[in-house]
Amino acid sequence: MQQGFLGRTPRGRIATRLAYEHLGIPMSGGGPENMTMQSF
Repeated sequence: MQQGFLGRTPRGRIATRLAYEHLGIPMSGGGPENMTMQSF
């Protein structure tokens, strides 16, 4: 989380835009600050 790859939400952890860019995976979806990706 310190590197900004995971975000904390009331529903759990989610991958951030930075994580997707780092892994080279195209993001899908959208939402507040594009943080509605896969939950962990």
